[in-house]
Amino acid sequence: MALIINVNHLSKKFNDTYAVNDLSFTVNEGDIYGFLGQNGAGKSTTIRMLLTLIQPSSGIIEMFGKKLSTHRSEILKEVGAVIEKPDLYKYLSAYENLSIFAKMSGIKVTRQLLMNQLQMVNLQDRAKDTVKTFSQGMKQRLGIAVALVHNPALIILDEPTNGLDPQGIADIRNLIIRLSRELGKTILISSHLLSEIELIANRMIIIHKGKKMVEGNVADLLDPAHTLVEIETLNNTEAAALLQQSTWAPFLLPKNQLQLMMNKTAVPQLINDLVTMGVQLLSVNSSHSLENYFLSLTTQSGNVEAFTN
Repeated sequence: MALIINVNHLSKKFNDTYAVNDLSFTVNEGDIYGFLGQNGAGKSTTIRMLLTLIQPSSGIIEMFGKKLSTHRSEILKEVGAVIEKPDLYKYLSAYENLSIFAKMSGIKVTRQLLMNQLQMVNLQDRAKDTVKTFSQGMKQRLGIAVALVHNPALIILDEPTNGLDPQGIADIRNLIIRLSRELGKTILISSHLLSEIELIANRMIIIHKGKKMVEGNVADLLDPAHTLVEIETLNNTEAAALLQQSTWAPFLLPKNQLQLMMNKTAVPQLINDLVTMGVQLLSVNSSHSLENYFLSLTTQSGNVEAFTN
C-alpha cells in the first residue's frame, strides 16, 4: 500500500514553546486517518505545515513519495483542504463560488462538472442560492466541494464539524465516508470529537501537547484492555479507601477513585473482590470508547484534560 503522507521528526517552535515536538506519522493510500487531540494539542499547526502555510522548525514531510520542501507545487496539486471555516463569497451563489474556485485551480470548468460537485455534497438544489442564506453545515459541505473541484487524491479537513448541530455533524460524517468509499480519496481529518472519529476512521494518531502518544489501526487500539469501569456503592468514601488498599489500586483513575481503567475480562473478579471486602454495590457499569482510550493514555502521563463533545 502506497504512502501518501510520511512525516519524520517534525517540530515547530514558537519562541520558547514547541507547538509540535518530534512528531512522526504515516498516512496510507485509502485511509480515513483521524488526527486527534484536544484544542491546543498541535493539530492545526501540523496541518498548516503539511499545506506549507508555515515552515517547520525541523523535520521532513514527504507526500506522494516526494519531499514537500522541494516539490511543493507538484504535491499541492494533489491536495484539497478545508482549514477551519471555509473562505466563501457569501453574496454569491453556491454555483458561482464553486465556479470561481475551479477557475482559480486552473481546470476546465463545465456546468456539468460543477453540478456534479454540488450533488456530491448534497447542495444541488441550493446551487442558485447565496451562501449568506446557508447554515454552517451547508457552508462546510460547500467548502469540501471547493476542495474537491480539482479532483485531488488527498483531502485534509481541519475540525470540519466545529460549530455544527447534530444533523450537520452527521452530514459531514456521511460525506467523508462517501468520499472514501465511492471516490477512493485518502482523507486526513483532525478533530477533538473522538466519538465521531471512532465512527469513520480506520487509522489514527493521538497527540498531546505536540507529541505523539499513539498511532495505529483503530480496531487494534480499541481493545478490551481499555475499558472504563464505574462503581456506585452505598458508601463511596469507604469503597474508595478499600480499593486504594487493594490490588486494584493501580487501575484507579486519579480524578475519581470509583473509576478504573482495566481489561473488561477482569470485571467479574473485581465484583467478587468488592463483595468479599464487604462493599455494598449499587451498580458496576463498563464502557469502552476512543475517549476512554485517550483518558487512559493521558492519566499515565499524569495529565488529564477533558475533550469537549
